[in-house]
Amino acid sequence: MASQQIIFAGFGGQGILSMGKFLAYAGMDANLNVSWLPSYGPEMRGGTANCSVILTDEGIGSPIVTKADSVVVMNRPSLDKFEDTIEPNGLVIIDSDLVDRVPERKDIEVIAIPAQTIAEELGTKTIANMVLLGALVKKTGIVSIEELLESLRAHGKEKFFEMNKKAIEKGIEYVK
Repeated sequence: MASQQIIFAGFGGQGILSMGKFLAYAGMDANLNVSWLPSYGPEMRGGTANCSVILTDEGIGSPIVTKADSVVVMNRPSLDKFEDTIEPNGLVIIDSDLVDRVPERKDIEVIAIPAQTIAEELGTKTIANMVLLGALVKKTGIVSIEELLESLRAHGKEKFFEMNKKAIEKGIEYVK
């Protein structure tokens, strides 16, 4: 059975909701049942933002994720908030450039990626989210990399596609 309940979290303006949306579109292309539920504070940019994504070949009873298989965090407050929601043996991917602590739990897998640094080397920090998304898709296998890239091509801005693709590839390398 293919199934992942995922939370993406960070500050508004980091592309948190976009990560979830591109993954949800890829899930639809993979013929999975999908839900995408955004949540953000009134501040938008700079405030906290998160989204819950469910990809499964079963029915989805509720779009709300209370127990996550995987969590992707791009700031310390998000790790503090969502660390306890991760299922035992679950996965957390953190942007180690922005999260200044490691998860305390020993029953989860942690992948720490300096996504800001990698993104900056590629030309812009705004694609740090794509580095983390590439790592998540590679690690979980919930959709194929091809399906993810097709989702970006179909639903993202054409002018950003090549740079996003490079960022995703860097995230994949980090997991190998």
